[in-house]
Amino acid sequence: MKNKAIGIDLGGTETKIGLVNGDGDILKKEIISTDVEDGFRKVILKVGMTVLEMLKKENISKNEILGIGIGSPGSVDRNTGIVLFSPNFPDWQYAPLTEYLEEITNIDTFVENDANAFALGEWAFGKHRRCKNIIGLTLGTGVGGGVIINDQLLVGANGFASELGHVIVQPEGPLCGCGSHGCIESYASAPNIVRQAKEYFKKFPDSYIFSLGKITAKDVFDAAKKGESVATLVLEKVTTILAIAISNYIHIFNPEYVIIGGGVSKAGSILLDPIVEKTPRYLWPSFKNTFNIELSNLIEDAGIKGSASIVYFRNK
Repeated sequence: MKNKAIGIDLGGTETKIGLVNGDGDILKKEIISTDVEDGFRKVILKVGMTVLEMLKKENISKNEILGIGIGSPGSVDRNTGIVLFSPNFPDWQYAPLTEYLEEITNIDTFVENDANAFALGEWAFGKHRRCKNIIGLTLGTGVGGGVIINDQLLVGANGFASELGHVIVQPEGPLCGCGSHGCIESYASAPNIVRQAKEYFKKFPDSYIFSLGKITAKDVFDAAKKGESVATLVLEKVTTILAIAISNYIHIFNPEYVIIGGGVSKAGSILLDPIVEKTPRYLWPSFKNTFNIELSNLIEDAGIKGSASIVYFRNK
């Protein structure tokens, strides 16, 4: 009986692959490095072979698998399974993701934008499951968004809707991977949090954070918890940008919940609390107290469960 799905959370740094049942329980999980620099075909070959090895180890037949759901960064054609463009995957233009993964695994495969998959996962398996109006915002190597309105994933005329990370907040701001300037992603993604910290080196060369050598976004948040000056300045900028962005999303979509996930969200309350405090400053009075901003409780598994949910809800 086909009662399980494979969920694949394709990230810029690592890819998470999980065997998931219809209740959203992860029965087995593997994490592999994505190695984007190897190119599209090598990345997907490694992903496909990991899926096959997982099934073999668990003694599970392909006949038990409903399908593979894969959340991919960028613009995707969900009908053909082609990745049209992905800012953080340089050679993934018109990449036939479904076709190639099906060739390797011989399992039906469905592709969705990764942030849309995250939003679906929150709707299907999260703390507020089946809530009618949810925004999912992912903060990681990039910044993505997925919007569910009245229990329906918002996809738009061409399927490209909800690129919330590429809303421009500073037209003269830093260059984003998408080619525009001043996108939310150019401030709030993990690499750009690090970039902003490094920009303070000339002004604060003796800052503790520069003694760490190679800085990560986690280092910035950890230093901010200790009151370190550079990290505090970066945190103030990032949370203000996110509060402005979220207030705009609230004005447009009127959600019940804004759920924040992705690797950057692991910073916890030092990230969330300023966003919650600042967002109402940018809202019409009538929108205040109509929503909640929360961190995902699915943590590491949101992308896997979201990708698996693509399969389950295409099969209903």
